[in-house]
Amino acid sequence: MAKVTIDGISIEVPDGTTILEAARKIGGPIVPPAMCYYSKLKTTGGYCRTCIVKVSKGSEKDPRPMPKPVASCRTTVMDGMEVQNITSPDLLEARAGVVEFLLLNHPLDCPICDQAGECHLQDLGYENGKSGTRYEFDRREFEPIDIGEKIKLHMKRCIHCFRCVKLAEQLTPHRFHGMLNRGDHSEISTYIKHAVDNEFSGNMIDVCPVGALTDRTFRFKSRVWFTNPEDAHRSCTKCSGKVRLWLKGEEVLRVTARKDKYGEAIDWICNECRFDKKQTKDWVIEGPTHIDKHSVISMNHYENLKEIKHITEKHKKQLVNKKVNLGQGALDPNNV
Repeated sequence: MAKVTIDGISIEVPDGTTILEAARKIGGPIVPPAMCYYSKLKTTGGYCRTCIVKVSKGSEKDPRPMPKPVASCRTTVMDGMEVQNITSPDLLEARAGVVEFLLLNHPLDCPICDQAGECHLQDLGYENGKSGTRYEFDRREFEPIDIGEKIKLHMKRCIHCFRCVKLAEQLTPHRFHGMLNRGDHSEISTYIKHAVDNEFSGNMIDVCPVGALTDRTFRFKSRVWFTNPEDAHRSCTKCSGKVRLWLKGEEVLRVTARKDKYGEAIDWICNECRFDKKQTKDWVIEGPTHIDKHSVISMNHYENLKEIKHITEKHKKQLVNKKVNLGQGALDPNNV
């Protein structure tokens, strides 16, 4: 076991644990943001650099600080290590520079992007970015393409996190897409359109932290904060069958995997559950999804709706009884 202190809070974790994983065990605002790391996918992390932290003390054996900020998703803890995240102004300034770099070519598509409202880049820019940019050159432009029957790729929104590539390598039988070219010409694509076609390819949409990969069946149908997310399940031979339904009235607008508080899928789901089962009768609905109150999706989302309805009905009955009693009292001869 190794004892590490992050922003003044100490915790003991198993040897080999990364700084990011240790911070997530503590929880709260000290957890560094992460755009490319995904705990369920091997070899992710180290691409976006948004999770950088300052190591002010290396370990008990070697207390020298690390000379530069390090990626917390790829740096393992050592006994006696001391880490600064939100308590270091220099580190926050460096992270703001990383965010500015990620946004160099990112378009202002939020008003029309299906990812708006649940986009990690929006949160990152709001919490760690700056109001302006020093970039004066033209942004890269790409036309949206279909890389699968149900998947639309907006390359100009991509931040090169490699999550979709890692998922295709580790979860699907064959990977038909990847990073083409180098430097400023790098892009995620396939050599042949509609090449991404396997039973779990839809999970690429869930792991994408921005609006680069979107669900064509949900495209422009609704803003997520106008929908009601409900947890549901069904008996499926291909996956766990545990999903999240996004409802508008009784209509199922889309189906996604259930996600934890860090936006990572709890269970992978198959394309049959995701794209083909769009009727409420196909599912056993468990109840409203718990939504963090800081999320815009929590607007108009009542997890205790049954309890609220019960209280409302109770108050209605009390008002009706009160009116009846008042009416009877007015007709009582003793009150004349």
